[in-house]
Amino acid sequence: MKALFLRQSGAGYLLVALLVASLSLMYIELSKPWLNGVRASLATVLSPVYFLADLPTESSDWVGSTFSSHSALQDQVGLLERRVLELSQASQQYLAVREENGRLRALLGSRARLGRDVLVAEIVGVLPGADRHQVMLDKGSSDGIRDGLAVIDEYGMVGQVIETAQSSARVLLVSDLSHALPVQVVRNNLRGIVAGSGRLDELQLDYVPDSADIREGDVLVSSGLAGRFPSGYPVGIVSAVTRGTGEAFAQVQARPSAQLDRSRHVLVLFAAGTAEPGL
Repeated sequence: MKALFLRQSGAGYLLVALLVASLSLMYIELSKPWLNGVRASLATVLSPVYFLADLPTESSDWVGSTFSSHSALQDQVGLLERRVLELSQASQQYLAVREENGRLRALLGSRARLGRDVLVAEIVGVLPGADRHQVMLDKGSSDGIRDGLAVIDEYGMVGQVIETAQSSARVLLVSDLSHALPVQVVRNNLRGIVAGSGRLDELQLDYVPDSADIREGDVLVSSGLAGRFPSGYPVGIVSAVTRGTGEAFAQVQARPSAQLDRSRHVLVLFAAGTAEPGL
């Protein structure tokens, strides 16, 4: 191995020359402020070179941060969507509970106005059938319910109990084809019999003479005759009167007062009789 400072080698002289040049440049930079302008000009000229040299690193960082941000945004969007669904469900439940509370308050208000023993019951089932309109209640004989008791909601007459078990009861709605009850017109006390038509939105007023004083908008209430239903409860509102058909009786239709297809809670009236359903 050749020594660094041997006479026949020029490496030692080169090292000394480089050290002297470095020290000279350092001295010039510290003592000559005019070099700052030269250095700034060189930096401006070489800036594209610096940019190109740094471009791979910057691009890699940008791609990584972009994918990371996109993934984070997707996670955040998924979280927000789940939160929206949760809030939507809670909102729907709140609306349902609010409506149910309103119906219960209306029923309790009706109960206070009745001045008789009543029982709040919930409709828990609808018995299937083309023309059969019957529902099941969550109260039965253990709660004092018996056959023949009238059932109302906050708007009017719903029907009557026709069968009881220990913890349930079956109710025949006023719209059933086999149901009938005596009524009277509030305006003039005209009596008649309202029968079910097999439709939840329509009742029929039977045996009304063609010349009888009855018109659209007349309110029909239970008359209390025959002791099957208590008197004075809304049953329906006359919706159509057809005369001059050649028959002895006019054709009279009425809309049920009770919400037969929407009521969930009802009142069972304990003051009614215990006779068999129908007239």
